[in-house]
Order: sequence, then C-alpha cells, then structure tokens
Amino acid sequence: MFRNFITKINQINLNIVRHYGKHNKKYLYNNGVKYGNINYYPRTADHQDPPVVPAKLFRVQRIKPVKGNPYWEKRLLNELGLDGKQSDFTVVKNIPEINARLWKIKHLVKVTPITFPYGEPKEHDISHTFLKENGECIVTKDIGPVDERIQALDTFEKDAKRLDTELLRRDARLKWLNPW
Repeated sequence: MFRNFITKINQINLNIVRHYGKHNKKYLYNNGVKYGNINYYPRTADHQDPPVVPAKLFRVQRIKPVKGNPYWEKRLLNELGLDGKQSDFTVVKNIPEINARLWKIKHLVKVTPITFPYGEPKEHDISHTFLKENGECIVTKDIGPVDERIQALDTFEKDAKRLDTELLRRDARLKWLNPW
C-alpha cells in the first residue's frame, strides 16, 4: 500500500515539470519585418500602418516634484523653465536635441503634442490664441460687427416686452411690498 502511494506521487511529479529556461525567439518569432534594429510583427501579412505626421511643438508640464532628484535632472528642468510651480508648462520644438533632454526626464514631465484643429496662428492672431491642456491650440478669430447682429440689438433694445433692469427692479419691489 505504501509502495503504491509512492509510485503515484512519482507519477504526479513527473507530470508537473516546470521549464524555467528562455524560449528560443528564432523559432518562435520568425515571420517579423525588420526595420533597422527593430523587428515588427504585423497582425496580418498585408497590414499597412497609417501615415504619421509628427507634431511640430510639444507642451511639456512637470508632474513630479523637483525635490529629491539628482542635480542633472534639476538642471534640465531649470533649462526648460519647469522648476517653478507644478502647474506651469512650457512649449518646445520637436527636434532631436530637445527630445533627448525630454527622454532623460520623462518620468518627471508630461509631454503632449500640440495640434492645430483650426489652422496654425498667424502673426496677427497671437492675441486670440490659447492652448488647451490636451494640446489643442485654438485660434479664435476676431469677428467684426455684422449688420444682422446690429439690427437684432436695436430691435431688442426697443422692444416693449423686454425685461430690462429697471422693470425687474420695480417688479421685485412690488412683490416685496405685497407678497400675497
């Protein structure tokens, strides 16, 4: 009986063998497309990536505190102008030199590409431009006076049924004096 129990345990141990070695990538991933030093494995054989247009500018905001970081990271944050308040942000160009700096402090900052949904601002649009937190640069065009709007304002001001401040004040005073 004891022998039968030991043979059953040995059979179970033989079935539960773990392999802790690495898998051989040569045989496991052999149908990839090589781009430089990167192997790319598309989902289907005829898969084409959509064309990507990189952003010209980045919005960079510090999300971690400066305190407790090494001097070289503090220096990079200072050069980018991110050593002040945590809510401050800066706009930088998308060039290799800046990208190398951002890569060194990527754990301290949030980088958002800037998009222009209504077109890039011109020199005279700078005062009407604002940058959202999601990276959208919105240009609000200055709308001049339109004849229809001027006529609508005139008819509104001359309307007898219009609720202006004087009428509202008089009505509120009468309701205050005679509430029931």
